[in-house]
Amino acid sequence: MPKSNVTIIKTPKMLLPNASVDMSKWAVIACDQYTSNKAYWDKVEALVGDAPSTLKITFPEYYLGKIDEEKKIADIQAEERKYLAENLFDVHPGMILVERHIDNGIRWGLMLTIDLEDYDYTRTSTSWIRATEGTVAERIPPRVKIREGAPLEVPHILVLVDDSEKKLIEPLIAQKDKMKKVYDFDLMMGSGHITGYSLAEPEYEEHIYNAIAELQSDETITRKYGPASDKNRIVFAIGDGNHSLATAKTIWEAHKAEWGMDHPARYALVELENLHDPAQQFEPIHRAIFGAKESAVKMFETELGGKIKIEAAADAQTMIDAVNATPDGTQKFGIMENGKAYVATFVEAPSVICVGSIQQLLDKFLAEGKYEKVDYIHGAQDLIDISAGQNVAAFYLPPVSKNGFFQGIIHDGALPRKTFSMGEAHEKRFYIEAQQILD
Repeated sequence: MPKSNVTIIKTPKMLLPNASVDMSKWAVIACDQYTSNKAYWDKVEALVGDAPSTLKITFPEYYLGKIDEEKKIADIQAEERKYLAENLFDVHPGMILVERHIDNGIRWGLMLTIDLEDYDYTRTSTSWIRATEGTVAERIPPRVKIREGAPLEVPHILVLVDDSEKKLIEPLIAQKDKMKKVYDFDLMMGSGHITGYSLAEPEYEEHIYNAIAELQSDETITRKYGPASDKNRIVFAIGDGNHSLATAKTIWEAHKAEWGMDHPARYALVELENLHDPAQQFEPIHRAIFGAKESAVKMFETELGGKIKIEAAADAQTMIDAVNATPDGTQKFGIMENGKAYVATFVEAPSVICVGSIQQLLDKFLAEGKYEKVDYIHGAQDLIDISAGQNVAAFYLPPVSKNGFFQGIIHDGALPRKTFSMGEAHEKRFYIEAQQILD
């Protein structure tokens, strides 16, 4: 597949702040982080002050319901137009290799644009680009209000590629010392260091397009996922920012007949990362149910019979160790209730990944009135503490297997809500690059 036929991506014309801008004040973390942390956003506001900043052209979710939202949206769009009028940006006509230092190493990515014509966030999608988790329709209209009419987009979207052979990004990393740096600075609030390397050279572009063409080939699809078909022809999956990308898709679909197929809003600016990057950590999100009408162990055994095996564990840590040591191909999880811990193993699993199997059953039990509500818990100790409550059952989930990640999307459609978290809050993407999507 030659470059001319690779339409899933496009080389962007990125806007980068010029030398007059203090990048440590310009770059701000994704809007959906620290949503209950007033102290964090107070510190960011104080740090930024009157300087140009993405804080002023994004809408941190912490402020939802706390300020005049219509005024905030108008201010965002006015600030974007001001930055354009003041020529705050330099144009970078190419992709960028991103080196992000986080707690457990260096995470690498590619800044490029993806074609919204090749993206479908619905559960039955057979597009090249798919959502990883179910999209909540109610979350899109408020985001449309912010993006509709805005001349710029600044992305926090992280897209994953299943490149276990490391043919796309890793060969570029090996050549980074020959590349021009387009930014290089410490991120605010102790969030590490970031460097961007220009890929605006024909040899780098050719490599990227050729590598993606290979990933799209039926030969590669068949080798990874079985005989190539519409169902398993997938190359990219959205790791973070799916609702933001769904918003871009919604606006594009509403206006493309008016704008034409060459309009810049057809292409969304994202950071593409390799699922198999060692620094790409997937943290499981555990479950706890409240107001349980009967033992969770009994619920699962009654529902599944011989399709599940549940054994008592000496204590919570023993259970956690057993679940974490689960080999590929086996689905095992922990249950804690009434001061006791259990290890559960699916003999015949409903889904291709453990969290999918559990979520299907919890949804069924909730519909049947077997408990009152479910919550999604980050961290093992929090889960253990919660499990001590009355009529509470807690479910410890294993780490998400990278090897089965794309297969889960192919098999089940989008993965269950709250399947995983990509790293800690301070390791999420910061707004840095921009793209002009309207005049």
